[in-house]
Amino acid sequence: MSFLLKRLAGLAVVLLVASFLVYGLLYLVPGGPMAFLLGNRSGTPEQIAAIRAQYHLDDPFLVRYATWLRGAVTGDFGSSLVYRQDVSALMAARIPTTVLLVAYATLLIVLGGVSMGLLAGLRRGRVEAMVNGLSSAFLAVPPFVIGVALVIVFALGLGWFPVFGAGSGFGERIHHLTLPAITLSLASAAFLARITRASVREELGREHVETARARGFAERHIVRRHVLRNAAIPVVTVTGLNVAGLIAGSVVVENIFALDGLGGLFVRAILQRDFAIVQAVVLVLVTAFVLINLLVDLCYSALDPRL
Repeated sequence: MSFLLKRLAGLAVVLLVASFLVYGLLYLVPGGPMAFLLGNRSGTPEQIAAIRAQYHLDDPFLVRYATWLRGAVTGDFGSSLVYRQDVSALMAARIPTTVLLVAYATLLIVLGGVSMGLLAGLRRGRVEAMVNGLSSAFLAVPPFVIGVALVIVFALGLGWFPVFGAGSGFGERIHHLTLPAITLSLASAAFLARITRASVREELGREHVETARARGFAERHIVRRHVLRNAAIPVVTVTGLNVAGLIAGSVVVENIFALDGLGGLFVRAILQRDFAIVQAVVLVLVTAFVLINLLVDLCYSALDPRL
């Protein structure tokens, strides 16, 4: 409990600093908030004064930040300048698509990466060379190239999967998100496979593993009880970082497959200069990243209480 409370206190500090940066950095763009609010219009002095009064731009910066932060804590991110709707409502309608995509990709990363890594770590020779070759190829190719190739082959060519959209029901959504999830997960799964292989290979050479073999334990028992748990620490670390990275990577993939998730909303908000949406989405992504890292830290203590 003490460890958890310390981590939560650190989490609060990180989120506070992140919120200040998210809110403040957008004020450093050329023209500041007025460039977002006016768009391509020049605006008369009366219009500019009215806009500044409406959005409290004449207030001191820290006062504006405190007001925005109080609203963000309660889930109120203001109104969209383009859609004329609450930012929270716009995000709430799109979060399920992004969450399901990231969860699907995470499942593929864990199953594919750990399986390939175990296979390469426990079997030398051709199997190890094949896994290393595949992981190198997946790491070398950018996700947007993989996405386009998957669309051409499996969507347009074979017609197995839809080209765009997220579907409606759960089964239809899984079908629609399969190609995006594969695109999002391949590089991370390849990296996790390399880490798993190296970690398993290192644990196999430990003295306690040699002792277990000398005592006559079956190889399956040794791998399960003495190798996998100790090898899980770096695997969990890399998995957590990859999953956190998926949240940012989903921005690219959602635009490739025309998914109406947070990533698509974020890109459109940047192009349309929708100030409130950009701030809200970045803060949500940062919060998710920090929470995932907290979960990884808690997994460490579960795997090895000495940590």
